[in-house]
Amino acid sequence: MEQSHFFSAGRSAERRLTRSFVLERFSGQSGTGRRSSAGKVPGEPVGLRGDHSLTPGGRPPDRLLTPAAVLVPIVDRAERLTVLLTQRTAHLADHAGQIAFPGGRIEPSDADPVAAALREAHEEVGLPSDHVEIIGRLDTYLTGTGFEVTPVVGLVRAPYPSKLDAFEVAEMFEVPLDFVVDPVNHQRGSREWKGTTRTFFVLPYENRYIWGATAGMLVNLAEILAADPVTGR
Repeated sequence: MEQSHFFSAGRSAERRLTRSFVLERFSGQSGTGRRSSAGKVPGEPVGLRGDHSLTPGGRPPDRLLTPAAVLVPIVDRAERLTVLLTQRTAHLADHAGQIAFPGGRIEPSDADPVAAALREAHEEVGLPSDHVEIIGRLDTYLTGTGFEVTPVVGLVRAPYPSKLDAFEVAEMFEVPLDFVVDPVNHQRGSREWKGTTRTFFVLPYENRYIWGATAGMLVNLAEILAADPVTGR
């Protein structure tokens, strides 16, 4: 698999990935440029990426997309920061069995993508909204399965209560944030889909295969956290 590179070798992500560092990156106070949508809140203009982004000649879906939101939960643990992910159950109609962020469709009752992401996180894994500090968002992500996803980034206070929705979530787990940021782990895979070769990011963690939209959003997060504090690149 091909690897992508976002910061130079020798720069230790592990030494600088602290709560204050993450907050600074999303505060908009550490420069401009390739930080993508760091510091922006839902509703402000952001970048756009999707399942088509890595495929040569790929284009965004040309049909009406369903608005959705996910919570990108960065867990603030004493020993290190982690990212909370779920394994979806095998019988679901969309993305069955895949690794995902807590999230889903934006309902008419949701005030905005933040409300939708927090609601879904509570419904899927029992994460209370008062344990989550919203700090920004990532680029809007378009999926080949017909969703326009707003990734909302939040810092999660640990320990936190949890209760899985057995219908939707097979299990939940955490991945170290320094693993996510390390470019060595940003691999690329490909497969045939509807007569074309689709290329996508893969972050293989232990015995898990994180790929597709979730991997693409994690790489977006890594871009923001790896940006140079002076140039933003």
